[in-house]
Amino acid sequence: MKVSYVLVYRRLLLVVFTLLFLLPLPIILGTKEAECAYTLFVVAMFWLTEALPLSVTALLPGLMFPLFGIMPSKEVASAYFKDFHLLLIGVICLATSIEKWNLHKRIALRMVMTVGVNPAWLTLGFMSSTAFLSMWLSNTSTAAMVMPIVEAVAQQIINAEAEVEATQMTYFSGSTNLGLETDESVNGHETNERKEKTKPVAGYRNEAGKISGKMELEKNSGTGNKYRTKKDHMMCKLMCLCIAYSSTIGGLTTITGTSTNLIFAEHFNMRYPDCHCINFGSWFIMSFPAAIIILLLSWIWLQWLFLGFNFKEMFQCDKTGTAKQKACAEVIKQEYQKLGPIRYPGFATDSTVALLVGLLFFLIPAKRLTKTTPTGETVAFDYSPLITWKEFQSFMPWDIAILVGGGFALADGCEESGLSKWIGNKLSPLGSLPVWLIILISSLFVTSLTEVASNPATITLLLPILAPLAEAIHVNPLYILLPSTLCTSFAFLLPVANPPNAIVFSYGHLTVIDMVKAGLGVNVLGVAVVMLGLFVWMVPMFDLHTYPSWAPTIANETLP
Repeated sequence: MKVSYVLVYRRLLLVVFTLLFLLPLPIILGTKEAECAYTLFVVAMFWLTEALPLSVTALLPGLMFPLFGIMPSKEVASAYFKDFHLLLIGVICLATSIEKWNLHKRIALRMVMTVGVNPAWLTLGFMSSTAFLSMWLSNTSTAAMVMPIVEAVAQQIINAEAEVEATQMTYFSGSTNLGLETDESVNGHETNERKEKTKPVAGYRNEAGKISGKMELEKNSGTGNKYRTKKDHMMCKLMCLCIAYSSTIGGLTTITGTSTNLIFAEHFNMRYPDCHCINFGSWFIMSFPAAIIILLLSWIWLQWLFLGFNFKEMFQCDKTGTAKQKACAEVIKQEYQKLGPIRYPGFATDSTVALLVGLLFFLIPAKRLTKTTPTGETVAFDYSPLITWKEFQSFMPWDIAILVGGGFALADGCEESGLSKWIGNKLSPLGSLPVWLIILISSLFVTSLTEVASNPATITLLLPILAPLAEAIHVNPLYILLPSTLCTSFAFLLPVANPPNAIVFSYGHLTVIDMVKAGLGVNVLGVAVVMLGLFVWMVPMFDLHTYPSWAPTIANETLP
């Protein structure tokens, strides 16, 4: 009974225990560095364990720094709304408009229609369109929007194969049974189950912002009656993981593609204001080749893992193919036709441009609003903009905004208290190690940590540590921060590692072991490509072999 109470109140107990266990740090040492370290450790523990919601934990620096006398409340509060937040608002306006007017569906379906119906190329088409969407939308929204389309195609492939086999059996046996009756005689009640599973897919809603990210699928019972063949099951697994991974990989390419990139850019520009090398354009040029290589290698890896690596079949770029493939092409075409014709509405930083575009979305007319007069005449009385404030509010990730603000406040506190300088001095002996080894260790550590902690929390926690490390060993901070930031997105192993993994896992095709096997390979590929890109094109692009004038040099002095 006592154990059950402990489990029920485990989060409360963890919060109390953490606060009390670390309390000797500020009491005994009594320095500003120790008080800031206490805040840092408490926030880190709560972020890693999620004992409190991430955004609530992010508010702790605003409470603890003034109490310890590290920073006044006015300065801490200013950290919670930065240039980043204006950029985030503009990006969310764009994402809201894209989803409202179904542009994401057009892009995804058109891409798949272009590459053809061969299973290998079909998968690559979905991965490419998903990655492209994830450049501008959050990986969570992208996975939730594309998965219903992928599920519809997967179920259509399975059903088409069943109908072809049933037709062949009828032809050779001379039976008058219908295909579905033959299928029912083979698999019992599977037909009814398939109808129930495919019905929501065929009629999934096209209204803006109403796409369901989860189908009503029964749990895999292990009897095999959910899939006709093992290959069908493997294909479903493959398509699910392709969407999860490509939605994350696509976000690497732009600063706005994922919150970790945004957090890094703002933290870097705040810490090194004299460096003007990180902006939307430079980030895209730096990360786009790496994302393309990781995407292609992941495609090949997943194809080999689940369907085998058959060169003849995999690279047969034929848009006709079997009856099963033709049926798949037909369902994609039908989904695209449902969207109807395209409708046309009529000292700056990246955040300024994003905010300007975002504000225009509230102004540009999308359609006229009409009403019928008592005489029966239809007249226009107003217009509807591309997005409304209510729609924007439903999409705006306020929790991320607060989380990032907490990270900025934490970084400011580390600077003001001298903790960053103290950490840098303590880590300076690492300068005896080869730089490539330091980068590899930090990248692997970040990749491992982000599997169990949220990506924003991971990058927010480690940036105040990695930046002083680079300064202490007299290495260009970008040398360590760029690969570490990219690797923060490599959360591919577990369903709980990031939201896209959880979304595709909820469809019932995958097991945890499937994700671990596939994700481990993609993690290794990702780190390898980032290390390759670092030395091939990032070093000459940012002149990483030279310690820059905009980065401070930490003196080797003893701090209290």
